[in-house]
Amino acid sequence: MSSSKQIAVAFQDVSYQVKEKTLLSQLNLAIEQGEALVLLGRSGSGKTTTLKLVNNLLTPTAGTVTVEGKKTTEWKEIRLRRNIGYVIQEIGLFPHFSVAKNVGLVPSLLGWKANEVRSRVYELLHLVGLEPEQFAQRYPDSLSGGQKQRVGIARALAADPPILLMDEPFGALDPITRLELQQQFQHLQEQLGKTVIFVTHDIQEAFFLATRIGLMSAGKLVELAKPKEFVKSEHPEAKRFLACLDTFKSFEQMN
Repeated sequence: MSSSKQIAVAFQDVSYQVKEKTLLSQLNLAIEQGEALVLLGRSGSGKTTTLKLVNNLLTPTAGTVTVEGKKTTEWKEIRLRRNIGYVIQEIGLFPHFSVAKNVGLVPSLLGWKANEVRSRVYELLHLVGLEPEQFAQRYPDSLSGGQKQRVGIARALAADPPILLMDEPFGALDPITRLELQQQFQHLQEQLGKTVIFVTHDIQEAFFLATRIGLMSAGKLVELAKPKEFVKSEHPEAKRFLACLDTFKSFEQMN
């Protein structure tokens, strides 16, 4: 990484334990402002635990996590979380709120004027590919899975947070919708330049979205590299993931 960019999020000797079980061990990682770091790994490797330490949903049992140079334990929780967008696979839209009310929730809580909230909601719905006139007054139960996920992304961006956490946000979608949203998100990232930490177990998704890939295994960060360097990794777990990519490429060539 270049030294000219500022560090948005940093982990220093971070471990996290529940009773006798270590979920994360001695994590050291610095994430630059504006980069898209993808945490890749199998289920149970520590990816989501790492993500939840950023917005203080979990507190390290050892070491420190800093956001914009300040320890997460020193932030006021509400302020920290409003500074960080959070998108999960289950989305969690409020079913009795319209799309517009779901997207505009945080700005409303922050005291934005009604016309400012409406303007921001419409701007973001456009950005995520949902026509406001068609979707703003609809309710979540009338939306497809892909549309709900777009609303979830818009809601996470509503107060213009500098950092965005994404926990397998497209994992439950069909392959076509998933690719469409990956492309849409890549375009959004180019436009907005947010600092993104994105969790996935899909190596194709990692290569498509990442500026760097951090490979997690058994609670440890075992590889950290740009995609073009990641393909050269000699770590056994990296090779296992890369074999999945090679299998897909071989299948494409056969057809």
